[in-house]
Amino acid sequence: MSAATGLMQALLGPGTPPDVARAALDEALLSEVDPLHWCATHLRVPDAEVMRRAADWAGLAFLDAVPRLGDSGAEPERIDRLADIRMRRIALQDREIVIAAPDFFGVIRMEEFRRKYPTQGPAICLIPAPAMREHLVAEASAALVESARQTMARHWPRAAAQLELTTPMRHAFACLLLALAAILVVGPMTGFLLLMPLWLLLVLIPSFLRLAALCLPVAPDPQLGPLADLPVYTVLVPLRDEAHMVDQLCACLGGLDYPAEKLEIIFVVESSSPETVASVRRHLDDPRFSLLVVPDALPRTKPKALSFALPLCRGEFLVVYDAEDRPAPGQLRQVAACFDRDPEVACVQARLVIDNGGRSLLPSLFAGEYAALFSVLLPALARWGLVMPLGGTSNHFRTTTLRALGGWDSFNVTEDADLGVRLARRHLRCATCLSATLEAAPTRWSVWLGQRTRWMKGWMQTYVVHNRHMPELVSDLGWRGMLMLQVVLLGMLLAPLLHAGFLIVLIVHLLTGQLAWPMVEPWPLACIVVLVVGDTCAIATNLVGLSRTGQRHLWAWQALLPVYWVLIWLATQRAMREFTLRPFHWFKSPHSTSDETTPGPEAGPPRATEPAHHVYAENPGRVETPA
Repeated sequence: MSAATGLMQALLGPGTPPDVARAALDEALLSEVDPLHWCATHLRVPDAEVMRRAADWAGLAFLDAVPRLGDSGAEPERIDRLADIRMRRIALQDREIVIAAPDFFGVIRMEEFRRKYPTQGPAICLIPAPAMREHLVAEASAALVESARQTMARHWPRAAAQLELTTPMRHAFACLLLALAAILVVGPMTGFLLLMPLWLLLVLIPSFLRLAALCLPVAPDPQLGPLADLPVYTVLVPLRDEAHMVDQLCACLGGLDYPAEKLEIIFVVESSSPETVASVRRHLDDPRFSLLVVPDALPRTKPKALSFALPLCRGEFLVVYDAEDRPAPGQLRQVAACFDRDPEVACVQARLVIDNGGRSLLPSLFAGEYAALFSVLLPALARWGLVMPLGGTSNHFRTTTLRALGGWDSFNVTEDADLGVRLARRHLRCATCLSATLEAAPTRWSVWLGQRTRWMKGWMQTYVVHNRHMPELVSDLGWRGMLMLQVVLLGMLLAPLLHAGFLIVLIVHLLTGQLAWPMVEPWPLACIVVLVVGDTCAIATNLVGLSRTGQRHLWAWQALLPVYWVLIWLATQRAMREFTLRPFHWFKSPHSTSDETTPGPEAGPPRATEPAHHVYAENPGRVETPA
């Protein structure tokens, strides 16, 4: 009997017949995964138990954790290879030993070495892979934090928020943004006809862009590939003060339709959240789950936590989910098929769908906004090959590409939008898929305002850092791409300011009697046309998006979209103050479990779950409906 069969017998348990062990080993090798991890997932036992059985078979010592020996300092240049390190020499009680978390065939080689050279070399002690990662993180924590803060800046020194957002630049941009909005509102009244091209570009083109997006048909997702061909997939879940969300989150992620032996789910938890750390630890008996604790260090942002985790990811593909996310069970397989269909695609954005619309004004309009963005606008931008501002969650990447870009900008509070621009500047394509992730919109004004303020501030950051060196931007994107970047990003910033400004102009003219028909002056009439065209196009986009996500019961709410734009204007004013005074402050949005956000009887018929089933079943036979 071969050593491989003998080790597999030991892993599967006493009394396992050799032919069963050989069949299991063949299945693991055909899946292209480490047979040790295959056993952990298929036997539903922790990695530590599998490694203990391997150590017993090899006649080697075993530790389930590495004793804390203090920070010995990993070399910074090896930070990007931490996920590949399987062996370390350490001093334990004045004795040098080798701790190792080998793969299946590494265990066999170590057993052969022990038999041939029983008295040579240091003692070897096997540890489970999660314990090795925990040891490496503890040893290199300072270097990992520094890497999270600085790697992106090293790759993009002229497009990094911490370097480009100087105090004079922030104040100047805020003043220029207000001045531009004022000029666009009142300029044509003064007869400045030279301003008309700029006025048309920034005021009307976003509306025409929406109309063009509405004309595009929905592109189907590719057929799913065989399970055996799927690569290792890493799921990163950044958490802070989310202990109450962990049970729901683990249940949702545990239901993902993806081979367990190829799924790596890492909960990236801030050390300042001990309750969340404790909640995650209670679920670590699932071999797919692991915990990564991020040291408390500035900036306290989600992208810093993600960049801290990036060197430790093993997956060929990587996705980010938030605490309240409930992805469709088949989303990873659908996205893997998208990557396989087009090797040039570097990022795939899944749909985000709000499932508590109908509860009140804010979540209903939020649901329409998300439906328009993720079901209409982003698919159109992806098809046209334009800059695509990514959503902050459910964006899937090729891990090697993400590392080549420098990861996330730890100092940008909308790291998703910034990453979308950097992908475009490197001529890396983005795509979208129909698979949906359910989220709950804020129902309280204070939460919505804080979240929207952060978004607007982050878009300001992204706009400034990428436009500060215009020749480089034009060289990267070309004139067409650069102009569309202005339309997309500057349009998001100016739209609420212009909407409020035009309303003020109309109210002033109404109070002064200048709107008496048919003696309406040209400029008030132009304001009316712009408001009608802009609001009509926005409402139409919301309606089509809601139709595509099966949420037509929210159509009536969209008539109040002009009110929603006024609320966004208030958030934009607040964002400009924060942009000048606290540019890197991260507002942490509190989340609620799905049963806490489902509409009550006062919201009408219980339709909140219907969009989920509609979206999940959009490709029958390929994506499961939720249980």
